[in-house]
Amino acid sequence: MSRQRYPEPEAADGPGAIALPHGAIISGGSAPGIVADTDAQAVAAWLSEYQQSPSTQRAYRREAERLLLWLGEHALTLGTLRRHHLDEYEAFLGDPSPRERWVGPVRSRTDPRWRPFRGPLSPASRRQSLVILQAMMAWLGEAGWVSHNPFRLMRDKGRRLDNRRDRIERYLERPLWDWLWQWLCDQDDNAESDAEGREARRMRLVFGFAYLLAPRIGEMSAARMDDFIVREGRWWWNVVGKGGKAASIPVPADLLELLAESRLAWGLPARPAGDRGAVLRRRDGLSPLGDNQLYRLIRSTFQRAADALEAEEGSPQAVARLREATPHWLRHTALTHQAQAGVELRYLAETARHSRLDTTARYLHAEDEEWHRQQSAHQLPDAAKR
Repeated sequence: MSRQRYPEPEAADGPGAIALPHGAIISGGSAPGIVADTDAQAVAAWLSEYQQSPSTQRAYRREAERLLLWLGEHALTLGTLRRHHLDEYEAFLGDPSPRERWVGPVRSRTDPRWRPFRGPLSPASRRQSLVILQAMMAWLGEAGWVSHNPFRLMRDKGRRLDNRRDRIERYLERPLWDWLWQWLCDQDDNAESDAEGREARRMRLVFGFAYLLAPRIGEMSAARMDDFIVREGRWWWNVVGKGGKAASIPVPADLLELLAESRLAWGLPARPAGDRGAVLRRRDGLSPLGDNQLYRLIRSTFQRAADALEAEEGSPQAVARLREATPHWLRHTALTHQAQAGVELRYLAETARHSRLDTTARYLHAEDEEWHRQQSAHQLPDAAKR
């Protein structure tokens, strides 16, 4: 895909870079609130507001870039975007075509084979994209770059553009998680070489870290050993998460055991105090895992687990869940299982680093279970059931 780059506010391959096809119509309008001559530069100004949240900035850049590329294909600009275009764009997200132009494997953004999509977006991902773009257009409207925000015209946007109202469904139910964890442990027991054993233990640390502390993937890749500290005899994990929000999360004994197992294998003391090394590392035991590497590693492990469960003639629904699962499902799984285990909402919110309790409350399924139990008492007469 031939494209032009606008390296604001960072270098061309940085979080603020926007890719556009050659020949795209990119001019916007007069914008007294920002300094910009093109849509790409206006969007880069918006992205610069998120410099303190690199993971958020990257996610927002991805969605903005996709929209700008699509607009370029249709000889449109942000200023000429209208309500009916949004339906066309949402359909495109579910089927980016032609595939050879839009879809491809993960590659460096400087590679001419780079493509903006890995595949079609799920309904939830399409909705999230619209949420992000609605916020972008609102900001650009305040900046004077666009005169209207067509996202505000979407009918029933409370359902379509507000993820806070959805109950969390993208998680592994307890029996499936238990099977997955046992499968991960079996990989070590069945390893045929030292290298296979080390890889199995590395994956246990990745999945155990994700499940026990509920981090976002960017927090996992950024974690350092000395982020784990002892305070009054108890271990805590210091993390700076989304929006630059700092928190200290209690560290359970199970994670300390997983850390000790990996550290001893790397020839290090069991406890992590005072070590600036990465928590999650490549196979060499030295280099840190980046976000994209970690994402692909977790996804490929889910796929291998799905293959194994299918070979065991496990539930087709469970196999499908594993194939669908992404790294963020581990965070959802962790928080949901903590809620089901009786962790109070206020502590659950601290673990999740949510600023709103109603966001955390989406992980509470106990009322659903009780409702279902009571509703089950409402039955047909015995004669009717025969």
